[in-house]
Amino acid sequence: MDYYLLDGTTVLVEEFTRDRDHVTVGLRAAAWDHDVRRWVSCAAFSRALRGDPGLLARVTAVDRAGAEAAHGEVLPSEADLRAAFLDVAAAARTAPLRLGPDEVPEGSQEQRVYRVLFAARTATPYRGDRRAGADVFSWELRRVANGAAWALDLTALLADGGDDSVGTVLADLTREARARGLVPIATERFA
Repeated sequence: MDYYLLDGTTVLVEEFTRDRDHVTVGLRAAAWDHDVRRWVSCAAFSRALRGDPGLLARVTAVDRAGAEAAHGEVLPSEADLRAAFLDVAAAARTAPLRLGPDEVPEGSQEQRVYRVLFAARTATPYRGDRRAGADVFSWELRRVANGAAWALDLTALLADGGDDSVGTVLADLTREARARGLVPIATERFA
């Protein structure tokens, strides 16, 4: 689950739903309503804030401890928070785009390319790589869409064709980008 503060005080909790390929298929969210003192489902609001620069500027990514500190008490369990997710902002799902030849480097059985798209905020571009067992991952965070957004492009070279490590690496990299102030929009697969 991802935690945000709206105007430093209102806690917003989100969770992306993903298919078996780790691609975003929806967004679920709930926010604490101070007036009625309960969690209110707000997937449409959560989706909309990513396209509204004014709202986006009022949102700060935090961890669970930061959300609890702003809330002033221990948050409900994740299972209880999920029970407040009454609606889903669905994401369009398309087949992976093929951006080049299907050549797989020697030593790998499959190559995949993912993009995690983030709403425009201030960040610093970077590159990275790591291994997970025999799988090799490389990525780059950069501005896209004429500066209107950020993208984390991940190339996964899978040694045995299994994708157990892909979801973990995508989650780790998304969490790192959130810690740098970016707000994720969706994860897509390009190849």
